[in-house]
Amino acid sequence: MSFRTIEMRDNKVIMIDQTRLPGEEIYNEYNDFKGVAEAIRGMVIRGAPAIGVAAAMGIALGAGEIITDTEKSFFRQLSNVCDVMAATRPTAVNLFWAIKRMKQVAEELRGSGLQKIREALKREAIRIEQEDVEICRAIGKNGARLIKDSWTILTHCNAGGLATAGYGTALGVIRAAHEAGKNIKVFADETRPWLQGARLTAWELMKAGIPVTLIADNMAGYFMSRGEIDCCIVGADRIAANGDTANKIGTYSVAVLAKENGVPFYVAAPLSTFDFSLQTGAEIPIEERHSTEITHLAGVHIAPEGVKVRNPAFDVTPARYITAIITEKGVVTGDYRSNLPSLAVR
Repeated sequence: MSFRTIEMRDNKVIMIDQTRLPGEEIYNEYNDFKGVAEAIRGMVIRGAPAIGVAAAMGIALGAGEIITDTEKSFFRQLSNVCDVMAATRPTAVNLFWAIKRMKQVAEELRGSGLQKIREALKREAIRIEQEDVEICRAIGKNGARLIKDSWTILTHCNAGGLATAGYGTALGVIRAAHEAGKNIKVFADETRPWLQGARLTAWELMKAGIPVTLIADNMAGYFMSRGEIDCCIVGADRIAANGDTANKIGTYSVAVLAKENGVPFYVAAPLSTFDFSLQTGAEIPIEERHSTEITHLAGVHIAPEGVKVRNPAFDVTPARYITAIITEKGVVTGDYRSNLPSLAVR
């Protein structure tokens, strides 16, 4: 890949600023955990797996910022760092998975010295980043088997290298199919209101040399009805025990249209996106963001002053609309409540 989503180098977290794409390829450097937290909250970095990586790196930075000689004070302040990270984005479960993993590393080293804990947290954050790339490649390989030669694929939002530490989930499947020599094409939904499909997915696919056509969100049904789309592939921010899946707002609409038109609808996600503590998608917390994301476009006011706005960032697609869920351990179909747990323990 010709860009790096996020990395930790010289006690800094470096990430591509996704709010500036595709116009500018700018890399921001963060020296403290609060800066990383604000980058997550402000969409400088987004996508469930990438948010998890960023949170882990932010915690590692935060541990390095703590000035104390006592273990008790260190763990109290580290808990505050983790709380700040947890408050950034409520829907993506990878965030909380990464925080829990970092906490466990610190707890296992209680009594071994603060410097040893700090160094271990930094190593773990880098390990999470490296593992994510490997996981996405496995997802891509597993999903590419579902893609037939000459298919046209619809994707929504951005679940590519920019949404992960590299390679991608939904776009990882597309990338792997392309690398396998399959003559595929892609329709990318623009994905209002942040336009991740228009700004990010189209940019990534063009860089990779994969044919892509950009469409407005409300055009998906038209192209499905004409037989111009062979399957849909999306990522996920949280998957409940029964297979209900939270993803970027508008995903549910695409899934319903796919069902109506007999088009397979696939979800690609790592096992860290599964939340088996939630029985159904009704329990998934849905983030609502600021009204200006709807009333303004590129800083220009496009709606009547004072109009009431609702701005949920995600919706939940019921499992009955999902043809298969693609993970690094394999592809799951059928009764997700029964089949997903067995996959997770492989």
